[in-house]
Amino acid sequence: MKRGWPPILPLLALTAAAPPPLQFEVGRQRPAPWPETAARFPHGVRASADIIYSQPPHYRPLRLDLYRPHTRKAPLPLIVHVHGGAWMTGTKRHGGPIKDFPAVLAQFAANGFAVASVEYRLDGEAAFPAAIQDVKTAIRFLRFHAREYGIDPARVGIFGGSAGGQLAALASTSCGVAKLEPPADRDAPDLTQISDCVQAGVSWYGVHDFATVPTPPGQTGPAPYFGCEGRCSRDVLAFASPVTYVDSRDPPMLLIHGEADTLVAVSQTQQFEAALKSAQVPVTAIYIPAVDHGFVGKTDEDTYRANMKALSETLAFFENRLTSARKSEPRRSGTPLPSP
Repeated sequence: MKRGWPPILPLLALTAAAPPPLQFEVGRQRPAPWPETAARFPHGVRASADIIYSQPPHYRPLRLDLYRPHTRKAPLPLIVHVHGGAWMTGTKRHGGPIKDFPAVLAQFAANGFAVASVEYRLDGEAAFPAAIQDVKTAIRFLRFHAREYGIDPARVGIFGGSAGGQLAALASTSCGVAKLEPPADRDAPDLTQISDCVQAGVSWYGVHDFATVPTPPGQTGPAPYFGCEGRCSRDVLAFASPVTYVDSRDPPMLLIHGEADTLVAVSQTQQFEAALKSAQVPVTAIYIPAVDHGFVGKTDEDTYRANMKALSETLAFFENRLTSARKSEPRRSGTPLPSP
């Protein structure tokens, strides 16, 4: 009997099957162009990387990293971190002399917070007020997505160092200032109805009054940040100065500065502290002896101790100001700053 071939028609039918139909949803908010990129950190913290929060016309998409404790179910208070870099450099994973700053932000999250580290347009991309408008847009975006991200929109704090300190302080004092509002985005119209006000603010060694900050030798000063040709007018300097907008409605603030800072004079924080106290705004100022900009000391050990002091005080401040329920809970193991 002639041997026949195995039946192959069913196999051919399977391989020729039509692919699944295309599926999508229509949405007004621009979605991220790629599935979530996640990282895991100790103590059950997960970070969602490179979430696009804004796409200003003619500019690059702006992104943030979001750190959250995976085991927490109740909505979390939010801490927004704004990086430094003289408004001309830096990234959302940059933290001055700290080697692994994402690990530090993850440790903040392990203490019961959602932590967002945001990027913004630098001075070579767009002049002020673009940077503060970006920071405010990020706050609005996170509040808009509060349910999705497990955030309590009523409890938002902000902190940053150097350029990030200026932006964090400005976001804290300029709630409701129309000329600093983000421009309307036709692709995200709902964001215009969301508040960008914060409930607590922290500035590390920030510029708080551009009219009085000395420009160190060899530095350009704020002109590139403002897009000025030559010297900037006093009105321009005041426009970006957190001290300009201080009033009694401002949130509680923590200010930390190194007494030996050679880049941003410690008088900037002293002046800002006085203005806040005059307006009866709750403020705590900490001046760390013998450390320069970035809390950099003469040795790595000095730098470590100063940054540990700043981080620990900042975490305690947010615990006190953004949540009362955690006051009776033990802090998770581990320090907020990795060993050098």
